[in-house]
Amino acid sequence: MNIHKEGYKIILISTLLFAGVLYGLSSLGAPSWLMALLGLPLLVLYILIVRFFRNPARHSDQTENGIVSPCDGKVVVIEEVEETEYFKDKRIQISIFMSPLNVHVNRNPVSGIFSYFKYHPGKYLVAWHPKSSTENERTTSVIKTDTGVEVLFRQIAGAVARRIRWYIKPGDKAGKGEEMGFIKFGSRVDVYVPIGTEIKVELEQKVSAADTLLAVLK
Repeated sequence: MNIHKEGYKIILISTLLFAGVLYGLSSLGAPSWLMALLGLPLLVLYILIVRFFRNPARHSDQTENGIVSPCDGKVVVIEEVEETEYFKDKRIQISIFMSPLNVHVNRNPVSGIFSYFKYHPGKYLVAWHPKSSTENERTTSVIKTDTGVEVLFRQIAGAVARRIRWYIKPGDKAGKGEEMGFIKFGSRVDVYVPIGTEIKVELEQKVSAADTLLAVLK
């Protein structure tokens, strides 16, 4: 299993703590039943932490003019909204909720050039709160495709997720399905596409980063 670089430090600290607790109990002569009682929950927690930072290989859907999912999770919103930061007009918003059990690597939904990027400090409302898209800590990224169409997407922190990472800046080339960032411990990603875009997913549908076709540009 490949481990994402964002997990190296946390996994190392977790390993040292886990080993330290077991060593301390053993040194104090703790009975085996107490070792098991304390050690088993710690082991389960350790495995969950390691799994959270897994980074499986992905092969991006290559549908012409296709927009792929930027993250793993479940589709919780598909609606027409007013996008007020960049486009300042109506767009179709597709929101994907990422639980702590999902892979948390974020990927580019389309290929092109990053034409805009901005980090916004903010609140930590639960990720499914209607105002989380505009009030929570978040980033806004816009990719201009080779055909000149722009697609906007946001990494949004949640009540638990308070660490957003990004590895891009305006002017960078974007490859569809390539890694662009990471959000730690549960969160949400919103994608904004032009009105008239053909939507290929449904509410409550589970999606996978790069693998799942979200929509097709007209």
